[in-house]
Amino acid sequence: MCEAILRGILHKDVVKASNVWVSDIAETRLEVMRGFGVQATTSSRKVVENSSIVILAVKPDTVAQVLEEVQDLLTPNHVIISICAGVPLQKLESLVPSNLAVVRVMPNTPCLVGAAGSAYALEKVFGAVGLVVRIQEKLLDAVTGLSGSGPAYVFMFMEALADGGVCAGLPRETARKLACQTVYGAAKMALEQENLHLAELRNRVESPGGTTIAASRTLESWQLPRNCH
Repeated sequence: MCEAILRGILHKDVVKASNVWVSDIAETRLEVMRGFGVQATTSSRKVVENSSIVILAVKPDTVAQVLEEVQDLLTPNHVIISICAGVPLQKLESLVPSNLAVVRVMPNTPCLVGAAGSAYALEKVFGAVGLVVRIQEKLLDAVTGLSGSGPAYVFMFMEALADGGVCAGLPRETARKLACQTVYGAAKMALEQENLHLAELRNRVESPGGTTIAASRTLESWQLPRNCH
């Protein structure tokens, strides 16, 4: 995810590559980062010493360790942006000086193609890699399940579409392309016609007595009871 964000901000010229510092414990990852022209190191302290905006992109169980390592270097001029799932602001703020600005963000893997959905973000940074929305911090776990994990569910649906095409006789490569383009086109329509309910967009494809409404009826008969509690 860090690499995807880096690609986005460099592509959009948000910051010069030479002004970016990245740390990682894996030398192989650092070599990849150096390929972007950034400063790469195994030291988190060097990153903080040379940066004002610090993006925390580590596993949730290492957040405390990383922040404690650099705590004495943090100043009011720093902004900490965490993309660590499940680590609330209250926890993050307890690990840094009280006069620091701390932001939680939940992006997703389409950062890699500039089409991420990020919630509660700094727009200049995360707007470089896709859509940005602001929400209350208490709702970020819902964002994690929806757009953070969502690409996996969409890929599963695309795989099922492609498999259906193959079962009907299409070559695998053709079925995959059509499945991807179908999901892309539908998403583009939904984003550009945001005044229409998703059900209305679906209904416009379902001709009376046609194959689509028949398939929709079958899919709906398989739905599990909804439980939002």
